[in-house]
Amino acid sequence: MPVFPVSDPNDPRVAAYTSIREKDLTSGHGGRFIVEGKVTLETLLTRSRFAVESLFLAESRLAPLAGLLEKVPADVPVYTAPQAVMDQVAGFPMHRGVLACGLKGNIPPPGEFLAQYGALMLSEVEARARAASFDFAQDETGTTPLLLLSDISNHDNTGACFRNAAAFGVGGVLLDERCCDPLYRKSIRVSSGASLFLPYAQGGTGLDMVNAVLSAGYTVWAMTPRAEAPPMQSLPVPDKLAILLGAEGPGLPDALIAAATPVRIPMSAGFDSINVATAGAIALAHVFGKPG
Repeated sequence: MPVFPVSDPNDPRVAAYTSIREKDLTSGHGGRFIVEGKVTLETLLTRSRFAVESLFLAESRLAPLAGLLEKVPADVPVYTAPQAVMDQVAGFPMHRGVLACGLKGNIPPPGEFLAQYGALMLSEVEARARAASFDFAQDETGTTPLLLLSDISNHDNTGACFRNAAAFGVGGVLLDERCCDPLYRKSIRVSSGASLFLPYAQGGTGLDMVNAVLSAGYTVWAMTPRAEAPPMQSLPVPDKLAILLGAEGPGLPDALIAAATPVRIPMSAGFDSINVATAGAIALAHVFGKPG
């Protein structure tokens, strides 16, 4: 593992890490994304489906991370710098002292994703799960749901949705073009690295996404607080299910609800709204392990 010291914050070798707070707003650094912290670095090195371009560590982190750094591919450079230099490069205090740069590659739109990978999603995710030695989707039916996200622009919510999806055995996450990038640095961190290994697709309108999923034979549950929607507990769980979540505040637009099956989570009288990631977790936990 090659380790290269960096003493100049303007060193071109660490240009990908320069002012990452601002670059995070440009959707994946033009083909790159930044991972921050030990937990997500370990995921990137051991379970991620994305290539690693480089690591950038504070000098004080080299010894504590020695075991993890053994997993770095031989051709991936590790740059290290004093904390003060690292802070100048990043543009703000890097308290964790751990950064890595990954290569985004091609992220397909939902329709293409379903057409090319739909039949392979379960086996692909299970293979990664076995390689990582964790139990995956102990579902009596042998099927896994999809999670659909529409117009979710909050990076914390996107990351939390991915974390919930991984926890409850989702086979893939589909996002429309109005959702934020799940490879945004904060989304990756909030997801506990789930957005690095869970298969996902992004692009097109919300209606395009829903129609593609319906055409693939899924039933789509559109989560909504509307009183006329049947409570989730009253419905049988379909063999092929996709759970659709919309933005907090406006919720799902009428066209998406009309195209899908509206479903609500029963709540106390006078209160009908919870955080979108929380709603997704409740719905996914409800269907997890249940036969259709």
